[in-house]
Amino acid sequence: MKIIRVRPELHLLLPSFGQVYVWTDGDALTLVDTGIATSPGEIAEALGRLGLRTGDVRTVVLTHFHEDHAGGAAEIATWGDVTVLAHRLEAPVIRGEAPAPPPAFTEEERELHRSLGAHLLPPAPPCGVDRELEDGDVVPFGGGARVISVPGHTDGGIALHLPAHGVLFTGDVVAHVDGRVMPGVFNLDREEVLRSFARLAEVEAGVACVGHGAPVENARTALRAVAAEWSVHAPATAPPGRASADAEGGAPRPEADTPES
Repeated sequence: MKIIRVRPELHLLLPSFGQVYVWTDGDALTLVDTGIATSPGEIAEALGRLGLRTGDVRTVVLTHFHEDHAGGAAEIATWGDVTVLAHRLEAPVIRGEAPAPPPAFTEEERELHRSLGAHLLPPAPPCGVDRELEDGDVVPFGGGARVISVPGHTDGGIALHLPAHGVLFTGDVVAHVDGRVMPGVFNLDREEVLRSFARLAEVEAGVACVGHGAPVENARTALRAVAAEWSVHAPATAPPGRASADAEGGAPRPEADTPES
């Protein structure tokens, strides 16, 4: 598995599918998203390479319910004293109490989804949610992570802002494809995604840790430029993808020249 050092306290893990962010506070770890159901073994191996242990994981924050973000949560929750957090509207799906609403695909997105094999991903096993989040809540890691509600990709999608470090976790509202920053695809409500993207563009952040693709440096400047462009054009079609893209967010792996651990 590739491991990318984003900041001294922050690493991006790239399991076989999806992306997982690891934040280190002393001997306590927070995971933002968990990859697919088969990812925990890869995550455990990567933590070992960083000199960390599975038992150090204290918090898992799920940006939304999709299987490539919440799929590993159930197993990771068994690693020790782990608290799982998700938005109130996502929690019933993550727990297996409610069906997952399907995206409102455009025709281009439907073909992209099929070509990337997203329909073949293993389902996310039901996972308990210990704390249900709302907009404006603060999660105790990284000096306090503020929850930002960003509906559209899913109803209860969230972003997380660490103002003490200038870090923004965007979930799949933001993608980074072939060097382009753009709104994510495979959404429940594309217009709502554009509004959520515009909200994130106003956050003071030095780096945006997106759901698919390389982290975006000079994040506020980059996101504001894209938000201004899309507020004018707001096309209803999906942005171009490529065969190596991750299926759920349509974004590629971070480029090889990204600093790597």
